[in-house]
Amino acid sequence: MSEISSVLVTGGAGYIGSHAVLALLERGYRVSVIDSLVTGFRWAVAPEARFHEGDIADEALVARILKTDEVGAILHFAGSVVVPESVTDPLKYYGNNTAKSRSLIESALKGGVRHFIFSSTAATYGTPEGSLIGEDTPQRPINPYGMSKLMTEIMLKDVAAVHPLNYCALRYFNVAGADPRCRTGQATAGATHLIKVAGEAALGRRAGVSVFGTDYPTPDGTGVRDYIHVWDLARAHVAALDWLIAHPDESLRLNCGYGRGYSVLEVLDMVDRVAGTRITRRLEGRRPGDPPALIADNARILATLDWRPELDDLQTIVTHALAWERELARRTNQS
Repeated sequence: MSEISSVLVTGGAGYIGSHAVLALLERGYRVSVIDSLVTGFRWAVAPEARFHEGDIADEALVARILKTDEVGAILHFAGSVVVPESVTDPLKYYGNNTAKSRSLIESALKGGVRHFIFSSTAATYGTPEGSLIGEDTPQRPINPYGMSKLMTEIMLKDVAAVHPLNYCALRYFNVAGADPRCRTGQATAGATHLIKVAGEAALGRRAGVSVFGTDYPTPDGTGVRDYIHVWDLARAHVAALDWLIAHPDESLRLNCGYGRGYSVLEVLDMVDRVAGTRITRRLEGRRPGDPPALIADNARILATLDWRPELDDLQTIVTHALAWERELARRTNQS
């Protein structure tokens, strides 16, 4: 199946990374994980994966892992992801997302890694002129989070031009939901992702949900986003790795979304219906750095990878997110 011995997943104890580990294992890859556990959870890592606690900027540690685990590819998820925090603490984001990625890329080159998949973001596009965003849309980030990710994309492009490394930058739109089998999901305290926050509110763990901005140029005035199920996204990473192995002299930059947007109020209404309750909405002003709408043109990923969405339905996403919230509460009460 694969010409590589094993895959290293950075940030594999986090939300998206832990799902990618499961998807890689199901595909038959041998998987190692490095995670500092600052925001990740040891229990989120599948037991079949080899786990290393540490920082990706620890070049000696990474070098040992690449050698001992015979790593041929890296899936890079480690980093900071909260847009408003990036505005108030930009150096944290340029440190965690850019400087540490540079260190990891250098370690990959020294360790002979041939394939690199990068967890990028639609935030690299900033506030595009149209509502549907293709990969060729100009990348003009409006916050340090998006800029920190774009800088890593640029590093990968420049490195791949002169070294035997190919890469795929997957630009996520809004990731939501949880593993359909409730093996893992988002567990970060104080999470800011809308469906996660709404799920906590629906189960009584938050007093309500803040709606940031009601005067955007959208149908109901609230921000519109393209929500992709985390399991579909994890499968896209595996498909991207398969493609890189089959095309060692080529690299990719792909949007990860469904091509359909939902407003904040539409999402909250769906959570109400699935949970059978009514979430309190607190209408507040816009947050700095939030564009009105971000919707993926996903034609390129559909045409390039052996991948098709399987869970591209808002009700399904919300149902899995709520099931995970109940499972997380059960685990917490048992511990």
